[in-house]
Amino acid sequence: MAADSDPESEVFEITDFTTGEFTSGTWEEKSQDINFADFKFSISHHHLKQEITESEGKEESEEDSIPLAMKDLLCMSNDFPSRAHCLVRWYGLREFVVISPGANCEAIISESKCNLLLSSISISLANTGCQVPVFVQIQQKWRRMYVGECQGPGVRTDFEMVHLRKVPSQYRHLSGLLDIFKSKIGCPLTPQPPVEIAIRFTYVLQDWQQYSWPQQPPDFDALLGGEVGGVEFGKLPFGACEDPISELHLATTWPHLTEGIVVDNDVYSDLDPLQAPQWSVRVRKADNPQCLLGDFLTEFFKLCCRKESTEEILGRNSGEEEGKESSDISHALSKLTEPSTVPIPKLSNMVHSARKHIRRHRRAEEAPLGNEVLNSILQVGYMDMCLLKVFMSFSSDQKSEDHNLYNQLKSAPFDSLTYRLALCLCMVNFYHGGVRAVAHLWQELVLEMRYRWENNCLVYGLPSGPPDLRCCLLHQKLQMLNCCIERKRARDHGRKGGTDSGKERKVSGGENGRQGSEAAGMEHSQGRSWDSWSDSEDEFFECLSDAEELKEADPDAEKGAAKEGRVKPEGRLHPHGKMTLLNSQEPLYIPVTQEPAPMTEDLLEEQSEVLAKLGTSAEGAHLRARMQSACLLSDMESFKAANPGCSLEDFVRWYSPRDYVEEEVVDEHGEKSLRGELSARMKIPGNMWVEAWETAKATPARRQRRLFDDTKEAEKVLHYLAVQKPADLTRHLLPCVLHAAILKVKEEEAAEDIPSVRKAIQQLTGSASKLLRHPSPDYKKLEDVINQMVEVETVIARARSLKAKFGIGTDDRGEDDVELERFVSLLLEEPEAVVVGASRGPAGSIIHQMFVNAQRAALLAPGEDEPGRGGRAENGLKTIGSGVPDFPAPAGREILLRTCVPRPAPYSKALPQRIFCVLMKDDFRLAGAFSSDMSFF
Repeated sequence: MAADSDPESEVFEITDFTTGEFTSGTWEEKSQDINFADFKFSISHHHLKQEITESEGKEESEEDSIPLAMKDLLCMSNDFPSRAHCLVRWYGLREFVVISPGANCEAIISESKCNLLLSSISISLANTGCQVPVFVQIQQKWRRMYVGECQGPGVRTDFEMVHLRKVPSQYRHLSGLLDIFKSKIGCPLTPQPPVEIAIRFTYVLQDWQQYSWPQQPPDFDALLGGEVGGVEFGKLPFGACEDPISELHLATTWPHLTEGIVVDNDVYSDLDPLQAPQWSVRVRKADNPQCLLGDFLTEFFKLCCRKESTEEILGRNSGEEEGKESSDISHALSKLTEPSTVPIPKLSNMVHSARKHIRRHRRAEEAPLGNEVLNSILQVGYMDMCLLKVFMSFSSDQKSEDHNLYNQLKSAPFDSLTYRLALCLCMVNFYHGGVRAVAHLWQELVLEMRYRWENNCLVYGLPSGPPDLRCCLLHQKLQMLNCCIERKRARDHGRKGGTDSGKERKVSGGENGRQGSEAAGMEHSQGRSWDSWSDSEDEFFECLSDAEELKEADPDAEKGAAKEGRVKPEGRLHPHGKMTLLNSQEPLYIPVTQEPAPMTEDLLEEQSEVLAKLGTSAEGAHLRARMQSACLLSDMESFKAANPGCSLEDFVRWYSPRDYVEEEVVDEHGEKSLRGELSARMKIPGNMWVEAWETAKATPARRQRRLFDDTKEAEKVLHYLAVQKPADLTRHLLPCVLHAAILKVKEEEAAEDIPSVRKAIQQLTGSASKLLRHPSPDYKKLEDVINQMVEVETVIARARSLKAKFGIGTDDRGEDDVELERFVSLLLEEPEAVVVGASRGPAGSIIHQMFVNAQRAALLAPGEDEPGRGGRAENGLKTIGSGVPDFPAPAGREILLRTCVPRPAPYSKALPQRIFCVLMKDDFRLAGAFSSDMSFF
């Protein structure tokens, strides 16, 4: 455990910081449990890691008369240290050992037990020659009482401590503490050596009422009143609802004083904070301030734990029952017309009936979302293409960065339908009724999706093409629905125009080729295979044709008919360069082919499981290959229809040119010519390409079975959307919400330029990426990511609060802005910031005025344009003209006294003596270290 996390390092309930040279190191701690007289103790060794040069090491080895700990007692480089154990603050030590009662053990209160422990430690140190000081924790732990000892060659230092609730009147000031220090060391010399003094007073500013808090709260009335626009539903809120900084602590330090230079007694004090040579400031953060973005994320995340379905939340009604009846009838009829082994229920009648009855029977006051709000969301958030530009608020650089971000988080592209849907649901959940409003909006959206499918209306805000497997599954499903709508529109257009519909698929495999390998030829095919392989539903022919065209034709008869010019080619796209058929001089035409079936990741996983269950046997491998070859068979049939009289070699020359090997040959007359043949793998017995070619019929793509049954797949998607519970929906969209939140904090941080926040954003983005790309993310760890994001939001809010309080960015500051920005940055990045110029610097002047204003407000003193400097309060502080002091009484005073005198006799070796005093309202502590010469006394 690092020393900076030790709760005992706090003084005045705050964390201190100093520029001492010892604070640049790292504290290490090693702990071990021991037993002594049937009592369990925990022993810990604290050590400050430092880089020690060779010269320093030699000096220490030569001068070994006193231990290093005794030298530390006089060192002035480690006064008022930061983030260290309280013993470091009180004694300035760099290494020590602490023995404390073990866990669940009673405190050491008995005086006899304390003496037994101390005597045992003294004997152990003497026997081992250890020069590291050892402390024992006594009394209750909250009192932080320690006694200890350090031994060296002929010398010893005793560490003693006094802790009281109330400060004795004679020790409230420097003069009384000097008296007790001198009496304790009992120096026999006359005159006595001077005492070195270091003093720090801490003043607390709690009244921030007069300083503006820059956060503008959201307009709840406008949002709840239904005035919903692109800005509200397209952007997440940000900032703290309350000031994230509760107090300012000013530490005024006099680091090097000598006895007699300063006067501080019960009558008068020279310790004016305005004259202190060193000022440093730290701020106390508000405990868990309410943050808008954090509240949005937390409330949305809570939906993941809900168990109710949409029906249970919104309630069942007669419309749903009637819809169910219609669905049952439709399902019964579909059994007669579609002999499918696994029929997909049709939702059309049910959904339309449900929509009609929902809107007829649900009263306006019962609906979680009012019609005005609902229509605004549907129009602005989803369907109105004209208003899509409203959401394009990020710069092109941010969009470029977002391109990689949605890949990392597996969310959806910025400003896509899914992305905006996530933001809308997040805000609806927070502002408009929670889970019921989310269920209502989702139900309306599902009905809108069905309407668009049935009316051939594309869903706007989705990238074109097949489902992007890098995105969340819900985004893939919506893309799949769009694919189905596009295919349906293309078929309808083809029927009306009476022309071939389709286009050539672009696949890799060679400059002029269709495909480079058999595997590549089958990788996109997830539909049916050839001949009797399919026992599924309808043929789904794309256009009307004569019955004669559908009759099977013998391949030999086809070739003969082609030579006689009786077979009419169909489904031609364009000639394939200057290539001709091998059996004739007819040009080789590229056919119109079917597009491969798009797949979402859950369907791919399903298919993989089916293929894996086929096993590794020869029969299973053959069956698996046939299942994957439906696309190859379709292309062969299209090729045959476009090129009557063609051969397998012709098809291979176009589809996979690498499998058609050509070489130069010289005939008997010495003339060179090219001769080609199929590759070796095409000649393997039982080759699937040969089998498929023999089975393929000359059928153009428009009359083939569809590789992609858009009707069936659209119904699957719509059913999938309809059965999503609010919790399922939240899990789908959580990556998008986190995506939007990260973009928001990046945007807000860019305006403030906080290095620690940039680093934190990178860390939480990496953590979220690892979690969200897992099929089943750990939601407990995702909650930790959200908490980290709340902390980032709080830090940015603190930056804005401090900038507002110190007037950064206002026109009247001018050149001081640079210094003030550096000061505020230090306050954010470090526990405490040094005020350059103390009370005379730009930041010091503002802080002084803050205290003056707070004093006026507290004592109801009349305000004045300029504070006076003539008067003094009873405590010696300068006052404004009305007699009110500029500063309140110090919340805490720390006084450090040290000297080097011989003890116990005048001829003893001069050794370091030190006492650290802490004076607070209800706490008084004296921590003394007194050294003695054990050889000459």
